[in-house]
Formats: sequence, structure tokens, C-alpha cells
Amino acid sequence: MGTAFTIDTPLKVARYGISSVVSLVDDHLVENLREYYCGQYDEEYTAILRKEPQSRPRRITAYLNLLHRGVQRQFEELKRTPFAEGSDILRYFDLLDDRSPMKREFLRVMDLPAGDERSRGEDALRQRVVAGKIDVNIMTKLDRVRAQDPRMKEKVHSDAQSALQGFASSDLDASVILSAGLNLKLFSYLATLDDFHQDERGWIKKRVVLKVSDFRSAMTQGKIFARKGIWISEYRVESGLNCGGHSFPTQGHLLGPILEEFKQRKVELNDFLYAIYKKSLKSLERAPKKNAPQVRITTQGGIGTSQEDRFLMRYFELDGTGWGTPFLLVPEATTVDDEMLQDLANAGVQDLVLSNASPLGLPFHNMMNSASERERRKRIEEGKPGSPCWNGFLAANTEFSVEPICTASSEYQNKKIKQLKAKNLAATEYQQEFDSVVEKSCICSDLGDAALKKYDIHVKGKPNLTPAICPGPNLAFFSKTSSLQAMVSHIYGRISVLNPTCARPHMFLNELGIYIEYLQDKVSKAVPAHALDSDNKYFREFAENLFSGIRYYETLPKSFVEESEAAKKRFLDGLDVMKDELKRFTAKHQAAFAGFSSEYLVAAPML
Repeated sequence: MGTAFTIDTPLKVARYGISSVVSLVDDHLVENLREYYCGQYDEEYTAILRKEPQSRPRRITAYLNLLHRGVQRQFEELKRTPFAEGSDILRYFDLLDDRSPMKREFLRVMDLPAGDERSRGEDALRQRVVAGKIDVNIMTKLDRVRAQDPRMKEKVHSDAQSALQGFASSDLDASVILSAGLNLKLFSYLATLDDFHQDERGWIKKRVVLKVSDFRSAMTQGKIFARKGIWISEYRVESGLNCGGHSFPTQGHLLGPILEEFKQRKVELNDFLYAIYKKSLKSLERAPKKNAPQVRITTQGGIGTSQEDRFLMRYFELDGTGWGTPFLLVPEATTVDDEMLQDLANAGVQDLVLSNASPLGLPFHNMMNSASERERRKRIEEGKPGSPCWNGFLAANTEFSVEPICTASSEYQNKKIKQLKAKNLAATEYQQEFDSVVEKSCICSDLGDAALKKYDIHVKGKPNLTPAICPGPNLAFFSKTSSLQAMVSHIYGRISVLNPTCARPHMFLNELGIYIEYLQDKVSKAVPAHALDSDNKYFREFAENLFSGIRYYETLPKSFVEESEAAKKRFLDGLDVMKDELKRFTAKHQAAFAGFSSEYLVAAPML
């Protein structure tokens, strides 16, 4: 969800029992929001200046504690409100799924006549409400080590470590979601922090959630943590491509088969890791509990209907699902400036691109008509490519300097373009190289600008705000802003807020289509043929995995219980269309898929 869009979501929805995740990338944005909300809550604000010792973790701790205090105040006020029209506690229960036992009990109590029995029922309901969690996210690849002032005697921490330190020092009882893969130094540092270990009751105050792309990743990372005496409380399986922000595409492994493996091997994962965990606790002289702590398997990425959500929960025996991108259209839940909100509502498939805009070198879902993208193109047209490097969180390139710089910066791009000109390339080749340089965008700053613009926060030295946004492809099927009530009702199947004029494919088919496009793009960029030699095995296995996923999906509609026969037929018909497209593509580009063996490829029709 970027850095700005859920930066203050807990203050908007946590009192209603809705958990959310706050990004800890941008401590400057965090500090700006802390100053803003201290003013809103009439709290004393003392600035934590950038150059002060330990400023990054201290800023993060101070902001998370402010969120915690704010949510606790709101929640206590909610519990005191009467069960009357317009009250927060009534809204809390109205938002619940109609199928939940708590909602049914609420409806029973509301049907009682005024009197002692109803009063007792209302008091019992008040005791059952819980606030949503204020979880945090750390992207492990954002791990710049800052230059150290020789006058400061503190221990050097990287950006990821200092963010983790800030979370660990906070008052929160919550989870940190670690995304973007392995970071052994960060994992080792986490294991030194007491709140991530079980207490004498077996409770873990600060829990670890791993965002993973497949079962193997969960097993590998879970084992690393277990050896350090850290238990992973949740494995959050995210679609490789049908998601927002940075993407981590698998080699053609699709979400359905991945979740099937988790379903079949969940007990194996738990038992294997708990054996390692117990042994590690003994070596650390920590008493292991008799039973393994709870572990949750959840998923997110591209869910768009209540039927899809319930199918995932039922068929794959999941412990939860996550919805992200659609909430960008819910001003009550996320922080998006008014101009961007309108652009989001109007965005079509053509506006939502899996781009190379990220200086991290990872695929990045980008809305191409954002203010950030318009400003990037304007600079190129004016002969001034690149942007000022406001924060430096993505500064990692040392091609032209000893001190790392960001590939989206004007400093880097000007030097790289000068180098390209000296090569005397053919016009077509030069343009391709030039485009690959200037497509990098300043996302570490621009992703935070939406909050600054929304709350009219002025930052010294930054006169122009150019918000970027990174919604997943699913946004194209939601075409209007929604209230929190409407979006939650959509999730639970009470209403639909999907665009009625847009034929939305099933989430599994949508992901498959994105993977096919991704493979086609990869193959096209590997031409001329000499570039195919090293990529041939990759392409072949990618296609084989896609066909394997298609075979899996061909049997899946038999397990659909809520869908109509017409919906099942649409699923299979859509699958056939994509299968034929993949057959034609692999047959047409035989050089890229040399040695490819699939019954689908036999007698594939040629275009």
C-alpha cells in the first residue's frame, strides 16, 4: 500500500475491530504525521530532528505510541457509547459479517425490549468488542546503512534494523510483517529483542509475520527464524503479480496450486519448525512450552468478491484473507488526496501498469496518470530527467560514486545518459537504453506525498508535492469511491461495489492472464536469439508451471459451492481462452522454449 496510504489508518478504523498495517519506510513522513496529529489531539509535540542520535527509531517509536494512545482513547469512548442510532458501538456491530456468532448475538439483543435483560446483553456485548491491531511492515530489501557521524558513539543500524528497533521499543502488542525476502542480518538482530520471544505465559507481544510467495519460501525462512528461537506467527501468502506495490513474480507458479501445497503440508510445516524451535529455546536457556504457539496461514492479492473470499477460506482451510487495493477508494480507511482519489476512480486497465519504475529493480505496479508520473515525463521533455533525492531510502548504486546514489535521481540519470551518448549507439538501441534509465521514479518520496497533500502539510525545501500510487490490477474493476460500510458490505456479500459495466474475471484467471503477459514480455525482450541461450531453461520451466496450474484449475470448479453453473462455465471458458493463448505463444516462439514438453503443445494451432 505504499508509505502514505495506511500511515494513519489505525486512527480511522481500529476502533471498529479492523486491523491494518503501517509502513515504517519513511521516518520523515512518520515525523510529519506525528506533528500533525499532536495538533489534532492537543498533545505536546517535541520534534525529533533528523540529525539527532537514533532519530529514525525514536521517531518511529514516538509515532506508533501516538497511534496506540489515539486508538485506545477512541476504543474506550466507543465502549461507553449507547446502542443508539449513529453511535460508534452500533457501527462496530453493523460492520460485522452477518454470519458471525457475535453479529447474531448482537441482533438477538437488539430485538429484546428495553429492560434489565437487554441492559445485561448490551453490557456483555461491550465486553466482547476488541480493537483492531496496529501492525507494521518492514520491506527487508530497504536496508541502507547510513553514513556514520564520527562524533556519535551509538551502534550503527541499517534502515531496516532501526525501523525494527523503533517498533520493538513501542507500546504496541502487534505484528511486524517482513516482506521482500531474506535479510539475515535483520533476522539476527530481531532475535536479540525480547518482545519477539515467548514470555513465561507463552505469549509473544511482538509477533513476526512473513510475507511469502510459496511453501518453499515459508519453510526456508521459518527454519532460519526457528534456529534463532523465533516463532513465525503467520505466513502471509501473496500473489506474485496480482497485488499492489512491488511484485515478486514466481517462475509461473500460480496462487491456487501454491495454496493447495500449504493446505496439504501445513501440519508438516508446523511440526518440522516446532522441533527446531524447541531445540533452539533449550540452547538459549528459554523453557519451551508443551505445545507449539499458534501459526496462521493467510493469503492476499486480487480478491474481489465475497464468493472468492469464502472459497479461499473454506477450500484451502485458511485462517484469514487480506484486502488492500479496493480500500484505496475508501476515504474513511485510507489516506489519498482528492485529485488522486478521482484518478483512481477513473483508472482503467490501461492506466495500471506493471512497470520498471522502482529503483530497487523489482517489478512495480504503477498508476501511469499519477502526479508523480506526469512530473517524471515533464522533466524528460524539458531535458532534465531524474528527480531530487529527498530521502535516499533507495540509494544503492555505486556505479558513479563511492557514496551510494539512487537510480531515480537526476545525479545518476545525467551521468548515465552522458555515458550512453559516449557509446555512439544506433538510434533505436540508444532510445531503448535511454528509456530504461529515465523510467526510474522517485517512489520513496512520492509515495508519501499523498498524506502531505491530503493534510496540507508543508515540508521545508519541498515546494511541489507529486504523489505516486501503486494499486494492484484489481483496482480496474472498482470504479467509484465507497464508504467503509459499503466496502465491508461488499466483502461480506451484502452488496456489490464492482463496476457493473466491466467484466471482471475470477481472481485466479486474472492472475493467470497477468503471468502470461509477463512471460510474453520477458520473451520479447530476450530477442535476438543469442539472448535466449541463458534464458531458455527459465522460459521452459515458467511455461510448464503455467500449464501445470491450468490443469489444476480445470478441476477446481467442481469444488465451487456458491457459484452458479453459468459462473462455473465462465471460469472454464476463460481458462480455455488463456490456455489456447499460451499454446499459440509457446509454439510461435519455439526457440525460447526449446525442449519444452507439454501435451498442450502438441498440434498447437499456429497464427
